[in-house]
Amino acid sequence: MSAPPVLLAVDGNSLLHRSYHALAGTGARTVTGEPVWAVRGLLTQVVAAADRVGPSLVLVGFDDPEHSRRRTRWPQYKAQRADKLPTLVSQLRLAAAVLRELGVHVVTPDGLEADDVLATAAARTAAAGGRTVLVTSDRDAFALIDERTSVLRVINGGVDASPLMTPDRLELLLGVRPHQYRDFAALRGDPSDNLPGVSGIGPKRAARLLAAFGTAEAVFDDVAAGGARVAGLVGPGTRDRLADPQARACWELNRAVMANVCDVELGLHPDRRPGRLPLSPDVVRRVLVGHGLPGTAKVAERCLSGLEPCHPGPPVPGDPVVDSLPWDARAEWRSRQTLPPLPTRPVDLQATLF
Repeated sequence: MSAPPVLLAVDGNSLLHRSYHALAGTGARTVTGEPVWAVRGLLTQVVAAADRVGPSLVLVGFDDPEHSRRRTRWPQYKAQRADKLPTLVSQLRLAAAVLRELGVHVVTPDGLEADDVLATAAARTAAAGGRTVLVTSDRDAFALIDERTSVLRVINGGVDASPLMTPDRLELLLGVRPHQYRDFAALRGDPSDNLPGVSGIGPKRAARLLAAFGTAEAVFDDVAAGGARVAGLVGPGTRDRLADPQARACWELNRAVMANVCDVELGLHPDRRPGRLPLSPDVVRRVLVGHGLPGTAKVAERCLSGLEPCHPGPPVPGDPVVDSLPWDARAEWRSRQTLPPLPTRPVDLQATLF
């Protein structure tokens, strides 16, 4: 019998955005002047995740850049976000093309987001008896965690320094189980998506209520019946806030917006092998070395192409074991106005190419 599949499903938008801000100071570009620093960062993180997980298939999801079903239905969704900078838009397009060239399977669903790709992939892999590791910095993926699905949540320090979230680790961190996470997030709110939470309910109170009641619906039902248990847990003032009809409406709206679509067409057919390992070692090396990542290419040849490590020997000058990229771990927390200006043209092409 063949081993059950291990799927590595990556949120391409999430990782590319992090790379865009954390490596913006490099201003790395191609020989023709096209921005490429975020693509380089994304490639290193995909390879690092594959090296850590050891998957049998790699899939990367991207948001539809043209339209969004959620924003059409709920115009306030992400309405506070500024338009993407041209250098980010161009690298989102380039990233998908480079990943396909590498041999990784890329999915951009019509009107949907990378979150929906990851949710669909996890559900279908679990149904096939396999295991999925989701790679993202988006906390919404916590709702997908179960015994067959874990989340490698990328935080400052990159993939190697990021926690692999399981049901028990999620409960230890937040005080809720994965099946409660969407209620938890809907009560708390998500400012990054322009979804305010229920007034008076922060993460600690949300976790306390869900630990006692199991679901947010049970909390609101108790409040409707007088709220004695709720008042005993979080005080009469919070109970009174929850009794406001707007509180339940806010929770219901957030739940609806946060719900994943789990029937995305992934294009993974038995008679095709998109994203299935091993990938062509020649292609892997050509693509990664071509983007100035020789160290990453060595790792990828092992974890994506199945090549045995080279025999021990002295390092080859100019071919490092690890590509050292100058990540700025604090960049994503700065506003656009405080980021340093980006160079319009490469100052030193050698640093970009090798």
